[in-house]
Amino acid sequence: MNYAESLRYLEEIQNSGIKFGLDNVEALLKSLGEPQLQYPCVLVAGSNGKGSVCAMLTRILELSGYRSGLYTSPHLVSYQERIRIGRTDVTKKDFASALTLIRKKIEELISEKKLLSPPTHFEILTCLAFFYFARKKVDIAVLEVGMGGRFDATNAIVPIVSVITTISSEHQKFLGKTLREIAFEKAGIIKPGIPVVCGVKVRTAIMEIRKRAEELKAPFHEVFFPADNFKIHEHADGYSFEYRTQNADYSFTPALLGEHQGKNAAVAITAAEQLNKVWKDLETDKIRKGVETAVWPGRLEKINDSPAVILDGAHNGEGAKALGHYLKKFAHPPVILIFAIMRDKKIKDLADILFPLSDSVILTKFPYYRAAQPEEIKRKTQKYADKIKIEPDINKAMFMANEKAAPNGTVVVAGSLFLVGEVKKCWRK
Repeated sequence: MNYAESLRYLEEIQNSGIKFGLDNVEALLKSLGEPQLQYPCVLVAGSNGKGSVCAMLTRILELSGYRSGLYTSPHLVSYQERIRIGRTDVTKKDFASALTLIRKKIEELISEKKLLSPPTHFEILTCLAFFYFARKKVDIAVLEVGMGGRFDATNAIVPIVSVITTISSEHQKFLGKTLREIAFEKAGIIKPGIPVVCGVKVRTAIMEIRKRAEELKAPFHEVFFPADNFKIHEHADGYSFEYRTQNADYSFTPALLGEHQGKNAAVAITAAEQLNKVWKDLETDKIRKGVETAVWPGRLEKINDSPAVILDGAHNGEGAKALGHYLKKFAHPPVILIFAIMRDKKIKDLADILFPLSDSVILTKFPYYRAAQPEEIKRKTQKYADKIKIEPDINKAMFMANEKAAPNGTVVVAGSLFLVGEVKKCWRK
Protein backbone atom coordinates (compact mmCIF):
# COMPACT_ATOMS: atom_id res chain seq x y z
CA MET A 1 0.00 0.00 0.00
CA ASN A 2 1.06 3.60 -0.55
CA TYR A 3 0.10 6.29 1.99
CA ALA A 4 -3.24 7.12 0.36
CA GLU A 5 -4.15 3.42 0.31
CA SER A 6 -3.09 3.16 3.95
CA LEU A 7 -5.49 5.94 4.88
CA ARG A 8 -8.35 4.22 3.06
CA TYR A 9 -7.58 0.98 4.90
CA LEU A 10 -7.61 2.76 8.27
CA GLU A 11 -10.87 4.53 7.39
CA GLU A 12 -12.47 1.16 6.63
CA ILE A 13 -11.68 -0.14 10.13
CA GLN A 14 -12.07 3.15 12.03
CA ASN A 15 -15.62 2.37 13.11
CA SER A 16 -14.68 -1.06 14.43
CA GLY A 17 -15.26 0.32 17.92
CA ILE A 18 -13.56 -0.37 21.24
CA LYS A 19 -12.56 -3.87 22.33
CA PHE A 20 -11.02 -4.66 25.70
CA GLY A 21 -8.30 -7.27 26.07
CA LEU A 22 -4.70 -7.68 24.96
CA ASP A 23 -4.96 -11.00 23.09
CA ASN A 24 -5.03 -9.50 19.59
CA VAL A 25 -2.21 -7.07 20.27
CA GLU A 26 -0.01 -9.74 21.81
CA ALA A 27 -0.64 -12.16 18.92
CA LEU A 28 0.13 -9.47 16.34
CA LEU A 29 3.28 -8.31 18.13
CA LYS A 30 4.50 -11.91 18.38
CA SER A 31 4.08 -12.31 14.62
CA LEU A 32 6.14 -9.12 14.15
CA GLY A 33 9.02 -10.48 16.25
CA GLU A 34 8.13 -8.76 19.56
CA PRO A 35 9.37 -5.30 18.52
CA GLN A 36 8.23 -3.74 21.82
CA LEU A 37 10.93 -5.69 23.66
CA GLN A 38 13.77 -4.05 21.75
CA TYR A 39 13.83 -0.76 23.71
CA PRO A 40 12.74 0.51 27.14
CA CYS A 41 9.44 2.38 27.46
CA VAL A 42 7.70 4.90 29.69
CA LEU A 43 3.93 4.40 29.82
CA VAL A 44 1.72 7.42 30.62
CA ALA A 45 -1.96 7.06 31.55
CA GLY A 46 -4.45 9.58 32.94
CA SER A 47 -7.68 11.44 32.26
CA ASN A 48 -5.98 14.70 31.29
CA GLY A 49 -2.44 15.91 30.75
CA LYS A 50 -0.93 12.65 29.54
CA GLY A 51 -0.15 14.00 26.05
CA SER A 52 1.53 17.10 27.50
CA VAL A 53 3.56 14.99 29.95
CA CYS A 54 4.63 12.72 27.07
CA ALA A 55 5.70 15.74 25.02
CA MET A 56 7.71 17.16 27.93
CA LEU A 57 9.40 13.82 28.64
CA THR A 58 10.30 13.37 24.97
CA ARG A 59 11.76 16.89 24.86
CA ILE A 60 13.84 16.17 27.99
CA LEU A 61 15.18 13.00 26.38
CA GLU A 62 15.89 14.80 23.11
CA LEU A 63 17.86 17.55 24.89
CA SER A 64 19.74 14.83 26.75
CA GLY A 65 20.93 13.36 23.46
CA TYR A 66 18.67 10.30 23.28
CA ARG A 67 16.71 9.07 20.29
CA SER A 68 13.23 8.87 21.76
CA GLY A 69 10.06 7.54 20.17
CA LEU A 70 6.74 9.20 20.97
CA TYR A 71 3.34 7.57 20.45
CA THR A 72 0.20 9.60 21.15
CA SER A 73 -3.45 9.75 20.12
CA PRO A 74 -5.58 11.05 18.58
CA HIS A 75 -3.92 13.06 15.84
CA LEU A 76 -5.05 16.58 14.96
CA VAL A 77 -4.37 16.79 11.22
CA SER A 78 -2.41 13.72 10.09
CA TYR A 79 -1.91 10.14 11.28
CA GLN A 80 1.82 10.84 11.03
CA GLU A 81 1.59 13.01 14.16
CA ARG A 82 0.83 9.97 16.31
CA ILE A 83 4.23 8.36 15.76
CA ARG A 84 7.36 10.49 16.13
CA ILE A 85 11.04 10.28 16.88
CA GLY A 86 11.88 13.41 18.81
CA ARG A 87 9.91 16.13 17.02
CA THR A 88 9.94 14.40 13.62
CA ASP A 89 6.78 12.65 12.44
CA VAL A 90 6.97 9.25 10.79
CA THR A 91 7.24 9.70 7.00
CA LYS A 92 4.38 8.70 4.72
CA LYS A 93 6.65 6.11 3.13
CA ASP A 94 7.62 4.48 6.44
CA PHE A 95 4.04 4.61 7.72
CA ALA A 96 2.68 2.90 4.60
CA SER A 97 5.49 0.32 4.56
CA ALA A 98 4.90 -0.71 8.17
CA LEU A 99 1.12 -0.79 7.79
CA THR A 100 1.39 -2.94 4.65
CA LEU A 101 3.39 -5.53 6.58
CA ILE A 102 1.00 -5.40 9.54
CA ARG A 103 -2.03 -5.84 7.29
CA LYS A 104 -0.41 -8.92 5.74
CA LYS A 105 0.36 -10.36 9.19
CA ILE A 106 -3.25 -9.79 10.30
CA GLU A 107 -4.60 -11.63 7.25
CA GLU A 108 -2.24 -14.55 7.93
CA LEU A 109 -3.19 -14.71 11.61
CA ILE A 110 -6.90 -14.68 10.80
CA SER A 111 -6.50 -17.42 8.18
CA GLU A 112 -4.54 -19.50 10.72
CA LYS A 113 -7.27 -18.80 13.33
CA LYS A 114 -4.68 -17.25 15.64
CA LEU A 115 -6.85 -14.11 15.71
CA LEU A 116 -10.53 -14.64 16.51
CA SER A 117 -11.40 -11.11 15.35
CA PRO A 118 -9.57 -8.40 13.41
CA PRO A 119 -7.61 -5.93 15.57
CA THR A 120 -9.21 -2.54 16.12
CA HIS A 121 -8.07 0.72 14.59
CA PHE A 122 -6.18 1.69 17.76
CA GLU A 123 -4.61 -1.74 18.20
CA ILE A 124 -3.20 -1.65 14.67
CA LEU A 125 -1.75 1.84 15.10
CA THR A 126 -0.21 0.87 18.43
CA CYS A 127 1.50 -2.16 16.91
CA LEU A 128 2.65 0.01 14.01
CA ALA A 129 4.30 2.41 16.48
CA PHE A 130 6.06 -0.42 18.33
CA PHE A 131 7.30 -1.88 15.03
CA TYR A 132 8.46 1.49 13.67
CA PHE A 133 10.40 2.36 16.82
CA ALA A 134 12.21 -0.98 16.68
CA ARG A 135 12.97 -0.53 12.98
CA LYS A 136 14.43 2.92 13.68
CA LYS A 137 16.39 1.69 16.72
CA VAL A 138 15.17 4.25 19.25
CA ASP A 139 16.93 4.47 22.62
CA ILE A 140 13.62 4.69 24.47
CA ALA A 141 9.90 5.20 23.72
CA VAL A 142 7.31 7.32 25.52
CA LEU A 143 3.79 5.93 25.07
CA GLU A 144 0.48 7.63 25.77
CA VAL A 145 -2.27 5.26 26.88
CA GLY A 146 -5.42 5.54 24.77
CA MET A 147 -8.26 4.78 27.19
CA GLY A 148 -8.10 3.43 30.72
CA GLY A 149 -4.96 1.39 31.09
CA ARG A 150 -5.58 -2.17 32.17
CA PHE A 151 -6.83 -3.39 28.79
CA ASP A 152 -5.37 -0.64 26.59
CA ALA A 153 -3.27 -1.82 23.64
CA THR A 154 -0.23 0.08 24.93
CA ASN A 155 -0.29 -2.05 28.08
CA ALA A 156 1.20 -4.95 26.14
CA ILE A 157 4.61 -3.63 27.18
CA VAL A 158 6.43 -3.68 30.51
CA PRO A 159 7.61 -0.10 31.09
CA ILE A 160 10.61 0.99 33.11
CA VAL A 161 8.51 3.82 34.62
CA SER A 162 4.69 4.04 34.84
CA VAL A 163 3.00 7.45 35.04
CA ILE A 164 -0.58 8.35 35.96
CA THR A 165 -1.31 12.07 35.49
CA THR A 166 -4.85 12.83 36.68
CA ILE A 167 -8.15 11.06 37.34
CA SER A 168 -11.54 12.54 36.42
CA SER A 169 -14.93 11.31 35.23
CA GLU A 170 -14.52 10.05 31.64
CA HIS A 171 -15.49 7.08 29.47
CA GLN A 172 -17.72 5.91 32.32
CA LYS A 173 -19.47 3.43 30.04
CA PHE A 174 -16.16 1.57 29.77
CA LEU A 175 -14.11 2.51 32.85
CA GLY A 176 -16.66 2.68 35.66
CA LYS A 177 -19.00 5.21 37.23
CA THR A 178 -16.85 6.33 40.17
CA LEU A 179 -13.41 7.90 40.35
CA ARG A 180 -12.24 4.89 42.35
CA GLU A 181 -13.32 2.54 39.55
CA ILE A 182 -11.67 4.72 36.91
CA ALA A 183 -8.48 4.87 39.00
CA PHE A 184 -8.50 1.07 39.21
CA GLU A 185 -8.50 0.84 35.40
CA LYS A 186 -5.72 3.42 35.06
CA ALA A 187 -3.69 1.60 37.72
CA GLY A 188 -3.74 -1.42 35.43
CA ILE A 189 -0.52 -0.12 33.85
CA ILE A 190 1.37 -0.69 37.12
CA LYS A 191 3.79 -3.62 36.88
CA PRO A 192 5.61 -5.57 39.63
CA GLY A 193 8.57 -3.62 40.98
CA ILE A 194 8.31 -0.83 38.38
CA PRO A 195 8.25 2.73 39.83
CA VAL A 196 4.95 4.63 39.60
CA VAL A 197 4.72 8.42 39.29
CA CYS A 198 1.30 9.69 40.41
CA GLY A 199 0.14 13.25 39.69
CA VAL A 200 -3.41 12.56 40.89
CA LYS A 201 -4.88 14.88 43.53
CA VAL A 202 -8.23 13.20 44.26
CA ARG A 203 -7.70 11.31 47.50
CA THR A 204 -9.99 8.32 46.74
CA ALA A 205 -8.23 7.82 43.40
CA ILE A 206 -4.78 8.12 44.98
CA MET A 207 -5.70 5.47 47.54
CA GLU A 208 -6.74 3.06 44.77
CA ILE A 209 -3.55 3.62 42.79
CA ARG A 210 -1.35 3.36 45.88
CA LYS A 211 -3.11 0.14 46.88
CA ARG A 212 -2.30 -1.43 43.50
CA ALA A 213 1.31 -0.25 43.69
CA GLU A 214 1.71 -1.78 47.15
CA GLU A 215 0.21 -5.08 45.96
CA LEU A 216 2.82 -5.25 43.19
CA LYS A 217 5.66 -3.84 45.33
CA ALA A 218 6.01 -0.99 42.85
CA PRO A 219 7.74 2.10 44.34
CA PHE A 220 5.09 4.83 44.58
CA HIS A 221 5.95 8.51 44.02
CA GLU A 222 3.19 11.02 44.75
CA VAL A 223 4.07 14.24 42.89
CA PHE A 224 2.05 16.72 44.95
CA PHE A 225 2.80 15.45 48.44
CA PRO A 226 3.70 17.32 50.48
CA ALA A 227 1.64 20.07 48.84
CA ASP A 228 4.09 22.90 49.55
CA ASN A 229 6.68 21.28 47.26
CA PHE A 230 4.81 22.81 44.32
CA LYS A 231 4.24 26.57 44.08
CA ILE A 232 2.42 28.68 41.49
CA HIS A 233 3.29 32.32 40.70
CA GLU A 234 0.78 34.32 38.66
CA HIS A 235 1.97 37.15 36.37
CA ALA A 236 0.22 39.58 34.05
CA ASP A 237 0.57 37.27 31.05
CA GLY A 238 0.73 33.78 32.59
CA TYR A 239 2.41 31.66 35.26
CA SER A 240 5.76 30.51 36.54
CA PHE A 241 6.32 27.61 38.91
CA GLU A 242 8.60 26.15 41.55
CA TYR A 243 8.86 22.45 42.28
CA ARG A 244 11.03 20.77 44.90
CA THR A 245 11.98 17.10 44.67
CA GLN A 246 14.27 15.04 46.87
CA ASN A 247 17.05 15.67 44.35
CA ALA A 248 16.72 19.29 43.19
CA ASP A 249 14.77 22.55 43.19
CA TYR A 250 13.24 23.57 39.86
CA SER A 251 12.00 27.00 38.74
CA PHE A 252 10.37 27.06 35.32
CA THR A 253 7.94 28.76 32.95
CA PRO A 254 6.55 26.30 30.38
CA ALA A 255 5.94 27.41 26.81
CA LEU A 256 2.63 25.55 27.17
CA LEU A 257 -0.02 27.91 28.54
CA GLY A 258 -2.11 27.46 31.67
CA GLU A 259 -1.73 26.69 35.35
CA HIS A 260 -2.37 22.99 34.66
CA GLN A 261 0.74 22.80 32.46
CA GLY A 262 2.88 23.66 35.47
CA LYS A 263 1.37 20.64 37.20
CA ASN A 264 2.02 18.50 34.13
CA ALA A 265 5.61 19.72 34.18
CA ALA A 266 6.00 18.59 37.80
CA VAL A 267 4.79 15.11 36.78
CA ALA A 268 7.26 15.04 33.88
CA ILE A 269 10.11 16.17 36.16
CA THR A 270 9.34 13.38 38.65
CA ALA A 271 9.21 10.82 35.84
CA ALA A 272 12.53 12.06 34.47
CA GLU A 273 14.12 11.72 37.91
CA GLN A 274 12.88 8.13 38.07
CA LEU A 275 14.52 7.48 34.70
CA ASN A 276 17.71 8.73 36.34
CA LYS A 277 17.45 5.92 38.86
CA VAL A 278 16.43 3.04 36.62
CA TRP A 279 17.89 3.95 33.22
CA LYS A 280 20.22 6.83 32.23
CA ASP A 281 21.44 10.07 33.80
CA LEU A 282 19.35 13.11 32.84
CA GLU A 283 20.86 16.42 33.95
CA THR A 284 18.73 18.74 36.07
CA ASP A 285 19.24 21.63 33.67
CA LYS A 286 18.11 19.51 30.71
CA ILE A 287 15.02 18.43 32.65
CA ARG A 288 14.13 22.05 33.44
CA LYS A 289 14.78 23.18 29.87
CA GLY A 290 12.74 20.27 28.55
CA VAL A 291 9.56 21.23 30.41
CA GLU A 292 10.09 24.87 29.43
CA THR A 293 10.51 24.29 25.69
CA ALA A 294 8.14 21.39 24.99
CA VAL A 295 5.42 22.12 22.43
CA TRP A 296 2.13 20.24 22.30
CA PRO A 297 -0.44 21.45 19.71
CA GLY A 298 -4.12 21.79 20.52
CA ARG A 299 -3.71 22.34 24.24
CA LEU A 300 -4.27 26.03 25.01
CA GLU A 301 -2.50 26.67 21.71
CA LYS A 302 -2.60 30.29 20.56
CA ILE A 303 -2.54 30.50 16.76
CA ASN A 304 -3.42 34.17 16.23
CA ASP A 305 -3.10 37.48 18.07
CA SER A 306 -5.70 39.85 16.59
CA PRO A 307 -8.16 38.54 17.50
CA ALA A 308 -6.58 36.02 19.84
CA VAL A 309 -7.47 32.50 18.64
CA ILE A 310 -6.98 29.74 21.22
CA LEU A 311 -7.38 26.04 20.48
CA ASP A 312 -7.94 23.60 23.34
CA GLY A 313 -9.01 19.97 23.21
CA ALA A 314 -10.92 20.19 26.52
CA HIS A 315 -13.47 17.36 26.33
CA ASN A 316 -14.21 16.52 29.97
CA GLY A 317 -14.92 18.39 33.18
CA GLU A 318 -11.33 18.61 34.37
CA GLY A 319 -10.09 19.87 31.00
CA ALA A 320 -12.94 22.39 30.74
CA LYS A 321 -12.19 23.74 34.23
CA ALA A 322 -8.52 24.24 33.33
CA LEU A 323 -9.50 26.09 30.16
CA GLY A 324 -12.11 28.10 32.03
CA HIS A 325 -9.58 29.10 34.67
CA TYR A 326 -7.26 30.43 31.97
CA LEU A 327 -10.05 32.33 30.19
CA LYS A 328 -11.16 34.04 33.41
CA LYS A 329 -7.62 35.29 33.99
CA PHE A 330 -6.33 36.13 30.54
CA ALA A 331 -9.02 36.22 27.81
CA HIS A 332 -9.93 39.66 26.42
CA PRO A 333 -13.64 40.22 25.66
CA PRO A 334 -15.66 39.62 23.66
CA VAL A 335 -15.05 35.87 24.03
CA ILE A 336 -16.50 33.82 21.18
CA LEU A 337 -16.62 30.06 21.75
CA ILE A 338 -16.71 27.58 18.86
CA PHE A 339 -17.93 24.33 20.37
CA ALA A 340 -18.38 20.74 19.14
CA ILE A 341 -18.15 17.50 21.07
CA MET A 342 -18.65 13.73 21.03
CA ARG A 343 -22.24 12.72 21.73
CA ASP A 344 -21.19 10.39 24.58
CA LYS A 345 -19.56 13.19 26.57
CA LYS A 346 -21.20 15.14 29.40
CA ILE A 347 -22.33 17.95 27.12
CA LYS A 348 -24.37 19.86 29.69
CA ASP A 349 -21.59 19.74 32.30
CA LEU A 350 -19.02 21.17 29.89
CA ALA A 351 -21.48 23.81 28.72
CA ASP A 352 -22.09 24.89 32.31
CA ILE A 353 -18.36 25.51 32.68
CA LEU A 354 -17.54 27.16 29.36
CA PHE A 355 -20.70 28.83 28.04
CA PRO A 356 -21.08 31.35 30.93
CA LEU A 357 -17.54 32.59 30.19
CA SER A 358 -18.44 33.30 26.56
CA ASP A 359 -20.28 36.25 25.06
CA SER A 360 -21.38 34.14 22.12
CA VAL A 361 -21.33 30.38 21.38
CA ILE A 362 -21.18 28.93 17.87
CA LEU A 363 -22.12 25.26 17.68
CA THR A 364 -20.57 23.31 14.83
CA LYS A 365 -19.59 19.70 14.06
CA PHE A 366 -16.65 17.63 12.86
CA PRO A 367 -16.63 14.58 10.58
CA TYR A 368 -16.59 11.64 12.98
CA TYR A 369 -19.20 8.98 13.60
CA ARG A 370 -19.41 9.74 17.33
CA ALA A 371 -19.75 13.50 16.89
CA ALA A 372 -22.83 15.22 18.35
CA GLN A 373 -24.95 17.24 15.97
CA PRO A 374 -25.18 20.99 16.76
CA GLU A 375 -28.96 20.73 17.20
CA GLU A 376 -28.45 17.95 19.76
CA ILE A 377 -26.00 20.12 21.70
CA LYS A 378 -28.44 23.03 21.65
CA ARG A 379 -31.28 20.87 23.01
CA LYS A 380 -29.10 19.93 25.99
CA THR A 381 -28.02 23.54 26.66
CA GLN A 382 -31.31 25.40 26.29
CA LYS A 383 -30.65 27.81 29.15
CA TYR A 384 -27.91 29.40 27.01
CA ALA A 385 -30.11 29.63 23.90
CA ASP A 386 -29.92 33.42 23.76
CA LYS A 387 -26.16 33.33 23.09
CA ILE A 388 -26.08 30.22 20.84
CA LYS A 389 -25.83 30.18 17.06
CA ILE A 390 -25.53 27.08 14.87
CA GLU A 391 -23.09 26.90 11.96
CA PRO A 392 -22.33 23.29 10.93
CA ASP A 393 -19.60 24.36 8.49
CA ILE A 394 -16.36 24.82 10.45
CA ASN A 395 -14.89 27.28 7.93
CA LYS A 396 -17.96 29.51 8.19
CA ALA A 397 -17.98 29.15 11.97
CA MET A 398 -14.40 30.45 12.10
CA PHE A 399 -15.22 33.44 9.89
CA MET A 400 -18.26 34.22 12.01
CA ALA A 401 -16.25 33.99 15.25
CA ASN A 402 -13.43 36.20 13.95
CA GLU A 403 -15.91 38.88 12.92
CA LYS A 404 -17.66 38.78 16.29
CA ALA A 405 -14.40 38.88 18.26
CA ALA A 406 -13.09 41.90 16.33
CA PRO A 407 -9.38 42.77 16.63
CA ASN A 408 -9.19 42.84 20.43
CA GLY A 409 -11.42 39.91 21.39
CA THR A 410 -10.81 36.17 21.84
CA VAL A 411 -11.92 33.18 19.80
CA VAL A 412 -11.85 29.89 21.71
CA VAL A 413 -12.18 26.51 20.00
CA ALA A 414 -12.98 23.68 22.44
CA GLY A 415 -14.93 20.49 23.09
CA SER A 416 -12.86 17.90 21.23
CA LEU A 417 -9.40 17.33 19.80
CA PHE A 418 -11.17 16.25 16.61
CA LEU A 419 -12.67 19.75 16.37
CA VAL A 420 -9.27 21.31 17.03
CA GLY A 421 -7.79 19.20 14.23
CA GLU A 422 -10.43 20.33 11.75
CA VAL A 423 -9.91 23.99 12.70
CA LYS A 424 -6.15 23.61 12.23
CA LYS A 425 -6.79 22.25 8.73
CA CYS A 426 -9.01 25.25 7.97
CA TRP A 427 -6.48 27.66 9.40
CA ARG A 428 -3.68 26.26 7.23
CA LYS A 429 -5.80 26.88 4.15
